[in-house]
Amino acid sequence: MLLSRIFRVVARSASNQSNCICLNRTLGKQGYNINVLCLPSKHLNFVKMMSDNASSRNFKFQDGEKPFTVSIEGNIGAGKTTLMNFFSKQKDVTVIEEPVKKWQNVRGHNLFDLMYHDPLQWSFVFQSYVQLTMLENHSIQVDTPIKLMERSVHSARYCFVENMHLEKKMSDPEFVVLDELYQWVVRNHDFSVDRIIYLQTTPEKCHERVLERCREEEEGIPLEYLQGIHQRYEDWLIHKKFPVPGSVMVLDATSSLEEMLKTYETKQNTILCEG
Repeated sequence: MLLSRIFRVVARSASNQSNCICLNRTLGKQGYNINVLCLPSKHLNFVKMMSDNASSRNFKFQDGEKPFTVSIEGNIGAGKTTLMNFFSKQKDVTVIEEPVKKWQNVRGHNLFDLMYHDPLQWSFVFQSYVQLTMLENHSIQVDTPIKLMERSVHSARYCFVENMHLEKKMSDPEFVVLDELYQWVVRNHDFSVDRIIYLQTTPEKCHERVLERCREEEEGIPLEYLQGIHQRYEDWLIHKKFPVPGSVMVLDATSSLEEMLKTYETKQNTILCEG
């Protein structure tokens, strides 16, 4: 059948090309909406499995296999939700949102609100719970070839915990405890990601968007705080001050959200591509 022939062609050419195999829209004609699917060679078996199951269109992982995991990263107000909503329409992508609702109600306590209004007292408690819930997100099992996460446990540590400590909103002992926890996790468990999409924009643009969306807990976020988070992201993903757990693609997110949607549309064949 056509899918099997396509797979054989792709597999033969893989050794002579980059480690990323972009599948064209021909597969879509067979009922698969995988024009966004851009998989490294280690995920070629996914393609074969889709070929073998063309009649039922059921996707199943074999033992030891994992989805191609992508983390969407960026400052508050960078446009992550817009990107997540765009790719949530693709049937081969499972979208895992940042667990904000959990932060807003921990047995009746809104840790999100407490942290923003009194970071000196609540930043450690909040970031402890953030690490827990982000680890839960990493652990979610999906039945699609691609898992798209809004932020990760890595940005929680290298951007937000780091920023709280540098801004003296978190004491040295509190910082050390959170870092020890993070380091133990990454040493003993595989929570790496295959791909990071960094929505790079200015703190001023983020501040403008935060004011527009009027999320209650974010009222009064100063520009200085967004400038700090921006610098931490730059330190991590651009200057590589800290370990980066996957390949990085940088997208200019200073445009309007409507223009960003056009960017996602035109670049959807490569936006999830490793390398």
